[in-house]
Amino acid sequence: MKLIIQIPCYDEAAQLPGTLGDLPRQVEGFEAVEWLIVDDGSTDGTVEIARAHGVDHVVRLPANRGLATAFQAGLDAALKLGADVIVNTDADNQYVADDIPGLVAPILAGRADMVVGDRQISDHEEFSRLKKLLQRLGSWVVRQASATTVPDTTSGFRAYNREAAIQMVVVSKYTYTLETIIQAGKMLVAVDHVPVRVNRRTRPSRLFSSTSAYVRRNAVSIFRIYAQYEPLRVFMTGAAVLGLAATVIWGRFAWYYLVEGQGKGHVQSLILGAVLFIAAMVLAALGVIGDLLAAQRVLSQRTFERVRRVELALGVAPSHYEHPPPPTSPPIDARETQSERPSATPALRR
Repeated sequence: MKLIIQIPCYDEAAQLPGTLGDLPRQVEGFEAVEWLIVDDGSTDGTVEIARAHGVDHVVRLPANRGLATAFQAGLDAALKLGADVIVNTDADNQYVADDIPGLVAPILAGRADMVVGDRQISDHEEFSRLKKLLQRLGSWVVRQASATTVPDTTSGFRAYNREAAIQMVVVSKYTYTLETIIQAGKMLVAVDHVPVRVNRRTRPSRLFSSTSAYVRRNAVSIFRIYAQYEPLRVFMTGAAVLGLAATVIWGRFAWYYLVEGQGKGHVQSLILGAVLFIAAMVLAALGVIGDLLAAQRVLSQRTFERVRRVELALGVAPSHYEHPPPPTSPPIDARETQSERPSATPALRR
């Protein structure tokens, strides 16, 4: 059994030494534990620092593509490098590396295919009340969409077995955390969660510049992902709300027209009701179209999974994989005689 710990990185030269220094080289249940970093277009020597601190594998993306793309590239590389279990953690050393054995325990026990670390955010003083509220609300929405019980859906500290990793396809460019949980809930992937600890923050988050940006980006991401997987529910709910509003307004017009005999003075209600009813029909049509597209997405995802299995069977090399530089050979002694040199020539020719 091989465990690969992957770390998506972008300009993390200052943080990596501490993060890598805490990672384990031995975990019970695995014969090998290897480290993989995904360099997302860093410009500060992240790769060189990683190699100097013992990283086994490097995937170097040519430009900064975002956390979700780096995560997907890491999964693909880890699978092609023979990983049986993949642990994803952050480069800023947010998560306590000593919790990795507990994170992979449900997978080793056969109880789960994917395990998410629960940071228990409500117990942390450094998170504001607003952020805690938004995290609970967002996690609740994701749980409804995924039919899972994960309490901390934005946690990046998670583990996947080989089958779960093969099925993961991240479309979002901003975050992979929400989408992968919803995907897992829709597929034959058993999801579990375990409590994990976090280290003291070493730098501000780079995913958002302020609380308002965090709210805006996460709200858009949650709605987009939820609409991708539950389009009929999303658009039919909107259609029902607008249809009900149209019915109420039409009822108001009918009252004045039939009971009060003042229909001429309330034609605007008739027009507004018609507009809302048309909007409701448009939303209903979008729901049907979205549902058809969701079915096509499932087929595309299954095709991607089959292609990935074929690549693994054929031994296709990881994309953007950077082999370590060859060790520098020692300089040839100038005092070496000509009689000593030919002895190495036959071996080189073979």
